[in-house]
Amino acid sequence: MLVSIIIVNYNTFTITCNCIRSVKEHTRDVSYEIILVDNASTKDNADEFLEVFPDIKLVKSPYNGGFANGNNLGVEHARGDVILLLNSDTILTEDSISTCSKFLQQDDSLGAISPSLVYEDGKYQHNARAFRSLRNEFLDVLRPFLMFMPYRKRAVLMLNQYFNGDFDTSCDWVSGAFFMFRKSLLGLLPGKKLDERFFMYGEDQLWCYQFQQLGYRSFFVSETSVIHIANASTEPDKQLKLLNTLLQRELEIMRYRKGKGIYYFLFAFLLTIKEKARYY
Repeated sequence: MLVSIIIVNYNTFTITCNCIRSVKEHTRDVSYEIILVDNASTKDNADEFLEVFPDIKLVKSPYNGGFANGNNLGVEHARGDVILLLNSDTILTEDSISTCSKFLQQDDSLGAISPSLVYEDGKYQHNARAFRSLRNEFLDVLRPFLMFMPYRKRAVLMLNQYFNGDFDTSCDWVSGAFFMFRKSLLGLLPGKKLDERFFMYGEDQLWCYQFQQLGYRSFFVSETSVIHIANASTEPDKQLKLLNTLLQRELEIMRYRKGKGIYYFLFAFLLTIKEKARYY
C-alpha cells in the first residue's frame, strides 16, 4: 500500500513545514509520498519547500481555487491507492497514518476515515460528526433530558459534542483536516474527482455524504490522535463571519440532501435561531 499525502499550502510556510516534518518523523509502518500543493501563495516562495524537503512533490497552482480544487490538483499527481488529505496546520505526534491505513485495509465498507483531532492542549475537537437533522436539532434543544440517557447510547445517537472521542465508531462524516480514503472511490463520484462547489468549509461533510450515497461509511479511530491547530484563536469579528459562513454551508448541504421543501424550511428556521442565539 502506498499512501499519497496531499497538503495544500497558502501563505503558511512555517506551519506547513512543521506539518511535513511531523509526518516524516512519525510515519514508519506504511509507504507514503508527500504531495504539496501551493495555492498561488502571495507571501511564500513555493520553491523554498524543495530546499527544505527535496523528496516531496511540489505542485504550483496558478491561482487559489480553494481547498477542494487544491486537493484535486494533488490527486492528479498521486501514485498511491490511498489518499490522505492533510491540513497544513496539523501535527503528528505518533504514527496515525499507518494506524488509519490499517483500518482502511481491513474493511471494504469504509469511505473516509479519521483519527481523533485535538487542540494543542489535548482537548478533543469533536470530529466524529452526525449530519444535521430536525430530530437532532430538537433533541439538542432538550439537552438536559438527554443527560439521563447512558453516555454510550447518547454518544452514538447524537455524536458531535455529545461524543468524547473515546471509542471507535461509524459516523456520518469526519473532518477534512485528516481525511483518508481509497483513491478508487473518486472514480465513482461525479466528474471522477472531489466536489469543488465550496471554496472553503463544508466540503468534508459534502464528500462524506456523497461517499455514503455510494454505500461507503465514514469511520472514527479513537486509538490515535493528531494535533489540529484549527481556529482556536480566531478573533471575535472573524468568529462571527465564520459562523455565518458555516451556517450557510449547513443550509446548502441540507438543500442538497433533502431538497427545498417543508423539511428544509423548518430545519433552516430552527438552526438559524439556535446558531444566532449561541453566538449572541
